[in-house]
Amino acid sequence: MCGVTGILNLDDRPASAQALRAMTDAVAHRGPDSDGYWIEGGAALGHRRLSIIDLSPTGAQPMHSPDGRYVISYNGEIYNFRELRTELEAQGYRFKSRSDTEVLLQAIAAWGMDALSRLNGMFAFALWDRRERRLTLARDRYGIKPMYYWQGGGQFLFASESKAFLPVSSFAAQLDPEGLLEYFTFQNFFTDRTLLKGVRIVRAGCYLTISAGSGAVKQTRYWDYSFEEPENPRADADYQEELDHLLQQAVKRQLVSDVEIGAYLSGGLDSGTVTAIAAKSLRYMRTFTCGFDMSSVSGLELQFDERAASERMSYHFSTEHYEMVLKSGDMERVIPRLVWHLEEPRVGQSYPNFYVAQLAGKFNKVVLSGTGGDEIFGGYPWRYYRAVVNQSFEDYIDKYYAYWQRLIPNNVLKRSFAPILDQVQNVWTRDIFRDIFGVHADRLTRPEDYVNHSLYLEAKTFLHGLLTVEDKLSMAHSLETRVPFLDNDLVDFAMKLPARMKLAKLDEVVALDENKLGRKTARYFHKTNDGKMLLRNVMQRHVPQEVVERDKQGFSGPDASWFKGQSIEFVRRILFDDGAQIYRYLDPAPLRALVNDHLEGRENRRLLIWSLINVEYTLRMYSTAFERAPERVLAAS
Repeated sequence: MCGVTGILNLDDRPASAQALRAMTDAVAHRGPDSDGYWIEGGAALGHRRLSIIDLSPTGAQPMHSPDGRYVISYNGEIYNFRELRTELEAQGYRFKSRSDTEVLLQAIAAWGMDALSRLNGMFAFALWDRRERRLTLARDRYGIKPMYYWQGGGQFLFASESKAFLPVSSFAAQLDPEGLLEYFTFQNFFTDRTLLKGVRIVRAGCYLTISAGSGAVKQTRYWDYSFEEPENPRADADYQEELDHLLQQAVKRQLVSDVEIGAYLSGGLDSGTVTAIAAKSLRYMRTFTCGFDMSSVSGLELQFDERAASERMSYHFSTEHYEMVLKSGDMERVIPRLVWHLEEPRVGQSYPNFYVAQLAGKFNKVVLSGTGGDEIFGGYPWRYYRAVVNQSFEDYIDKYYAYWQRLIPNNVLKRSFAPILDQVQNVWTRDIFRDIFGVHADRLTRPEDYVNHSLYLEAKTFLHGLLTVEDKLSMAHSLETRVPFLDNDLVDFAMKLPARMKLAKLDEVVALDENKLGRKTARYFHKTNDGKMLLRNVMQRHVPQEVVERDKQGFSGPDASWFKGQSIEFVRRILFDDGAQIYRYLDPAPLRALVNDHLEGRENRRLLIWSLINVEYTLRMYSTAFERAPERVLAAS
């Protein structure tokens, strides 16, 4: 796993070696083992290496193709690189290293960008074509590895993290008001925007090209999700056998490494599945979990600490197990470091991810994660069930959009953005939501079709947010996270599963009288052991029955309790400060009223409070950059 940086001067003036080095130093945490630089005229590539496969100097980057045409700076792992190498060797290609980087280079030389559809893995890379003087930026199907870019002042900058742009004199860091509105609507970015104006992220499943001289950027989609009901469903037993085979194949594929591999292990099904299968191949395996001090916690959050369940699974799988316990003060003290590495906030309370990655990074360079299991196998039934019976596609959009307005209620949103309303008044967040679906709106005839639409949206948006957080916070500790549930063959299988193989109570929910909702539907819209039914059935072969039958639960701290308890003074100090930077853009009055709803026990606004604090610290981090003094920001990191 590595860090990628680069510069393309569109007028072909010589690229600055000093700027390239400063950019690459800004992402040194992504690759502490070595660095590399390549400059030719106006094109420059930088690289920080975290050595995982082929630890020798022959795997160093930037790397040239044998004919000298291509130069690449690459971040990721291609798990089927050995099979691709064998295929390329049969065509006459020869290799000097054992690295997947060289296989990727030769695959592009042989097949062009069609090579992307052959790759099974996670990746983001920058490729310079010296003959055509063309730059290509590409990301894997699911967006596991990030790639950011910015264009201005005759330059095109790109990097694994946007903080790499701060040292470049032509880059002027400014807040993007439209990005701020998008985030406070969805607690995520559904488009390719960030909080920095002009800084975009290459979309998952896409590659981007730009030629020196023209400056025209073209983005091409080479893959997309397609959740569909099969026309001729197979027998349940056939689905079970194929899933068992694909799960074991996916985990074993991702064990390729020249360093030791560990795993995250909560008390849940997804991490338990990955650990159970990996432990059969790895004689000695470390596992890691993060728990919470529950002494001041009440209500549903009392069940958030999964240490006991993870310890039982560690015993069952004979792993060397490590755990840490977080208290409310840990959230407060880690936020400055967290936001520096996260860069822009996304999806939920992410500080536990930072801490558990820090723990794992003390022992391993590579860790396996269960991320993706929920999104491809239907792990959030209470969300899908909210919009399975609709009059039309637009009716569906209205229902699901209302659910995904996660932070500021719609009737308060306009007042909250009063200070910058003139800059965002033409942004229609419902349109942003609807545009996720593209051409999918004409395939809706059954409740199952709406479930598949929800799975599509959440994989494109929520899962992408989770993966971005996972990458940033693991790489903060020079740790590579692998996600076996996002193996190509496994995802292809999951997308064609009947909805009934994922959801146990779909027929019951569809049959409900919509005029008599309320208590009757509460069991479908809250914590449940529904969802991922086929996965639950198959994993009875590998994990304890109690894990299979557990209710679904996310990885989150008990912040609802802490925000109105032990951390209440911290919340007030940040969000009731008239000098808070966030109030340069947002109106404090309606937002503080919402915060008080939580502090006084009327509503659970933990997501909003976390997001306000997170954005406030992000603005503090960038404040000197907004004043065009990026070297001070870098020095403070």
